[in-house]
Amino acid sequence: MRIGFFDSGIGGITVLHQALRLLPNEDYIFYADSLHVPYGDKPKEEVRQYIFEAADFIASQGVKALVIACNTATSIAVQDLRQKYDFPILGIEPAVKPAVQQCEGTRKKVLVLATSLTLKEEKYHNLVRSVDRHDIVESLPLNGLVRFAEQFDFSEESVLPYLRDQFSHLDLRQYGTVVLGCTHFPYFIPVFKKLFNDDAEIISGSFGTAKNLKHILESRNQLSDGTGEISFYHSGRKVEDQATLTQYHRLFRMLDEM
Repeated sequence: MRIGFFDSGIGGITVLHQALRLLPNEDYIFYADSLHVPYGDKPKEEVRQYIFEAADFIASQGVKALVIACNTATSIAVQDLRQKYDFPILGIEPAVKPAVQQCEGTRKKVLVLATSLTLKEEKYHNLVRSVDRHDIVESLPLNGLVRFAEQFDFSEESVLPYLRDQFSHLDLRQYGTVVLGCTHFPYFIPVFKKLFNDDAEIISGSFGTAKNLKHILESRNQLSDGTGEISFYHSGRKVEDQATLTQYHRLFRMLDEM
């Protein structure tokens, strides 16, 4: 059986990329809800409906696990999804805990970058409260980055002015760790590096999610000997046109080169 990956758009490929490194012999379904992207600035209940429609479709394809490769979707629906389905469902959340651990005792702060909806959710605030004993975590929504990614525009010429404007009220030298709390954001790591000090770490939760996926499959004796084949879907429609598939493969190459 295959492993399902779900995101509002192409951001989840950054998580799937990590899974392929750890589990190259598994076969995958990648579902991008391209009809409704972006999620981060939509009403919560509307997004929940889209998430459950996507999960129902992926479940109908026969999967042994589902990765919600979207911080926004995880924050508002992962617990309810786990109650509905009998296969493991993994989410992703901003890597606040390791970021705080890295910065404690350094006089540096943590900056969490995510979508508005993720940062509004109680799940995120509970996470921060549980680890931020010294009040060093700050957050900033960057919904515009999702739109850049969905347009496959990763150019410094486009993205750098946007980021400089969003960061204009911050002293970027004070941050020791930058948390990418949206799976679309790792595509822009080369641009982020131009703005932050060389000693600032830029991290996400993608590797931790992939590592947890591998652990769960091993514990359930469900590892496969497949070929690493990926079937792509856009809001329930299988992607078969070569132009789109070529764009997806370009994303994997980009991530390989980072």
